[in-house]
Amino acid sequence: MLRRSGAAQRVDESEIEMASLQPVPSEERQGRSREADNPSSPVMTFGPDQPLQLDCGVSLSPFQIAYQTYGALNAERSNAILICHWLTGDQHVANVHPVTGKPGSWEVMIGPGRPIDTDRYFVICANVLGSCMGTTGPFSTNPATGEVWGLDFPVVTIPDMVRAQAMLLDRLGIETLFCVVGGSMGGMQALQWASAYPERVFAAMPVACSTRHSAQNIAFHEVGRQAVMADPDWRGGRYFKDGVEPHRGLGVARMAGHITYLSDVALHRKFGRRLQDRTLPTFSFDADFQVESYLRYQGSSFVERFDANSYLYLTRAMDYFDLAADHGGKLAAAFRNTRTRFCVVSFTSDWLFPTADSRAIVHALNAGGARVSFAEIESDKGHDAFLLDEPEFLTIVRSFLDSCASARGLKGKI
Repeated sequence: MLRRSGAAQRVDESEIEMASLQPVPSEERQGRSREADNPSSPVMTFGPDQPLQLDCGVSLSPFQIAYQTYGALNAERSNAILICHWLTGDQHVANVHPVTGKPGSWEVMIGPGRPIDTDRYFVICANVLGSCMGTTGPFSTNPATGEVWGLDFPVVTIPDMVRAQAMLLDRLGIETLFCVVGGSMGGMQALQWASAYPERVFAAMPVACSTRHSAQNIAFHEVGRQAVMADPDWRGGRYFKDGVEPHRGLGVARMAGHITYLSDVALHRKFGRRLQDRTLPTFSFDADFQVESYLRYQGSSFVERFDANSYLYLTRAMDYFDLAADHGGKLAAAFRNTRTRFCVVSFTSDWLFPTADSRAIVHALNAGGARVSFAEIESDKGHDAFLLDEPEFLTIVRSFLDSCASARGLKGKI
C-alpha cells in the first residue's frame, strides 16, 4: 500500500514547471547566441555569387557552414571521412563542446587509435544547414534585416544539407570522400550523399536509419513541435525579440524524443520503478521516480545548447526525407550501378529505426548492384546504441574502414 511522505500540501503547477525545466541562464544563452553567427569552430562563408538552391525553391545567399576537422589530409587527398551528425548533435564530435564544456559527442568512435582513427584519416564534421551552432539557420542573423531569421528562414531538407556539405568539400579541395559515416539523421545524409554524389563517395556507412520516416516517427516529431509551439514564450517563433525562450516546450520535446532513443529494457535496467532521493512517494506531481528526474534533466540540459526553432526545422527535414520518392518510387534506382561500398548497421532494440528499415536499404542496394555488407547488432540500448560503447559496433566500423582502406590503397598512419 502506498503511504504519504510528509505532510499534505497543495501542488502549484507553476512551481513544478520551474523546478523541472528552468529557463536558460543568460550567460549560456549568450554563449549559444555567439556560436550561431561567430562559432568557435572554423567557418566557410559563401557569398552572393555562390547561392545554395534549396528544394523549397529559395536561393539562399549568403550563408555559412561551421565545421570541425581532426587528423590530417594526406598528399593524395584520399583519406577524408565525412561525419554526418544526428538531429541533436553538431560538429563537435571529438572535441570539448564550446557551450556545455562536455567531451565530444562521439569520442568513443573518433580519435587517435579509435575506430575512425585520426592518425590515419582526415575527419570532417559540419554543422547541418538549419541548425544553431554556426551553420546558417533560423537562429542566425539574416543579413538582409540584421535580425535573427526565425521563421523567415526557408524550410530545408536532407538533400539541401548534403548540397551545402558538397560545397564545403569543394572549397576544402576534397574531390572524393573515402567514407561518409552517419547515424540516425546522419545516416539519412550518408544515404543522400551516396545517391546524389556516387562518384564522390568511395564508401558509405549509414547506421540506425532509414530512407524515409514512418508515420509513427513523424507523429513523435509532431508531438515535439507542438510542445514547442504551445509554449507561450515561443511567441510565433519570434521569442528572440523579447529575450525569452520556449524552454518548457523545447524541454518537453526533448523528453518525448529521448524516450524514443532508448529501449524498455534499458530504461528498466537504469531506473526500474525506483524513487528519486526518497523512500516513499510524495503524493504530488514532483519527480518521485528516478526516470522522471532523468527525463527532466535531459530536457533542461538540451535547452542550454539548442535553439527551439532549429529543432522545428531539423525534425521537419527528417520528416520530408524520402529517397525512393526522388527516384520514381523505386529505392533501388537511387543506387543503380553505384560503385560505392556500403556497410549498413542496425541494432536489435532500436524501435525508432528498426532492423526492417535497414534490411530495406540492403535489398535496394543489392538490386542496384552495389557492394554491401549488413550487420544487425544485438543490443538492449535502443536507438542511442550507435553513440555508446558497443564493442561489436566499434569493431565493425574499424574492420569496414580497414577493408575499404586496403581496397583504395590507403597506407597506415599519416
